[in-house]
Amino acid sequence: MTQPAVSPRLAILACRVTDLRGWRRLGLSALAGAVATLALPPAHILPLLWLAFPLLIWLLRGSDRGRTDFAIGFAFGVGHHVPGLYWISAALFTDIGRFWFMLPFALLGLPALLGLFLGAGTAAFGWARRRFGLTGWAEAVALALAWVAVEYARGHLFTGFPWNLLGYGWVPILPVLQFASVAGIYGLSLLTVLVASLPATLAGPRPSWRPALAGVAVLALVAGWGGWRMAGQGLGDVPGVMLRVVQPNIPQELKWKEEAKINNLRHLISMSGAEGWDRITHVIWPETAVPYFLSSDSSNADQQPLTRLLTQIAPPGGALITGGNRLATDAAGNYVYFNSLFALTQGGHVAASFDKFHLVPFGEYLPLRALLPKGMKAVAAGADFSAGPGPQSLTLPGAPAASPLICYEVIFPGAVMPRGGERPHWLLNVTNDAWYGQTAGPHQHFAITIVRAVEEGVPLVRAANTGISGVIDAYGRVRGSVPLGDSGNLDISLPQRAVFVPLYADFGDLVPALIWLGLLLAIVVKARRQITA
Repeated sequence: MTQPAVSPRLAILACRVTDLRGWRRLGLSALAGAVATLALPPAHILPLLWLAFPLLIWLLRGSDRGRTDFAIGFAFGVGHHVPGLYWISAALFTDIGRFWFMLPFALLGLPALLGLFLGAGTAAFGWARRRFGLTGWAEAVALALAWVAVEYARGHLFTGFPWNLLGYGWVPILPVLQFASVAGIYGLSLLTVLVASLPATLAGPRPSWRPALAGVAVLALVAGWGGWRMAGQGLGDVPGVMLRVVQPNIPQELKWKEEAKINNLRHLISMSGAEGWDRITHVIWPETAVPYFLSSDSSNADQQPLTRLLTQIAPPGGALITGGNRLATDAAGNYVYFNSLFALTQGGHVAASFDKFHLVPFGEYLPLRALLPKGMKAVAAGADFSAGPGPQSLTLPGAPAASPLICYEVIFPGAVMPRGGERPHWLLNVTNDAWYGQTAGPHQHFAITIVRAVEEGVPLVRAANTGISGVIDAYGRVRGSVPLGDSGNLDISLPQRAVFVPLYADFGDLVPALIWLGLLLAIVVKARRQITA
């Protein structure tokens, strides 16, 4: 016998959503996807997920074939990613005369590509729902498993783009965010979609409050544990280390103009040597802050005048840490270019250097360059950048070892620390978000860095050309920041790392994978019981 609906009005709404067809069904799916975007940075309106995901499940209940399942997921994905990633197109306007042809791809093409991933996920969900007769909580679990599988796939396939993963919505709620120290951002996304989907069981063949209340209870337990984890963890500071993080706020349209380069450099030097410099041990500049090629070889005669100029503001016993492009030659004598980071000490010595290893497609290299029309170049020099060897522990004078990350290298969970040997004490991220102006992009980028600190249990220091520079401790607390669009220095101590290495830092994506498999086993067992009943 069918149980009475928990709420007659909710049952009527669910039936109407399930009965939608054609463009109305796809339009509502796209709208639900857009609503879900508001849970992400910078809005963080998380309760809207409890509307978006029940709508998605009810829409999928009205489908009886894989093609429709795919279309519903694709529409949800496009609706989700167009408002979530619109800011990428802002980068093209710095030189719209050259890159106008990429505008449609940035605005609609990329969201459509990412929508294909979600379409595949909902097609798999729809097949499983019909094949095994999934209902109730098993339906919500299946959708959560499909969603996270999609997030993981788009984070790894075709160079990977794990941006706007749903778990980033929890960044302002630090007790819940601590779950990332156990299961990473993918585990946090899995938890999020699961608890947000369970209210779909309030209307259906066997309506019940129990799954939704169980979801609330799980979320409360996670928050309680996270609060306990943070309680009393007022991490101290590394003795003898005082950072000056410099955010120059140089407009992107002026950054590479030949006539502006020397003035930009003088601006950085002037800011770095401002009042209080005598207390500073390390000055940190953003990505490509030095607008001229640098070399990792201190004896390079061509570089010595530049390094002597720069190291005027390198503190005694410490270093100036700056981003800059590096020019080298390969075994065949050809020039190769790197997006790099350098630690310069007084006297012009290059104490350490690091080459970016995860390059931005179309920004730093052209995929399948040989197949593209002549004249399409990814960088001003007309050649692709080369990739460095990977994450490394950078030994710095006067400070603990750091794992440097340039720009969007920080967005890849589980790939920000070198594996093997002693773990670096902190993450150092230099970036240039001036490309994206006053949009959601820089806020999303900063939120991602907060989660990396929690996952790895180490502080993260971020120097951006413009917004948002900051220092984050191992529990995701922002110790200090310079807002987007401002020019300023952040003088601050380096926090200590967490006392215990987080589970995720030790085992990486194995932890969320085991949780995923455990939930999959749970719905398989439920399905078998239904079949044999």
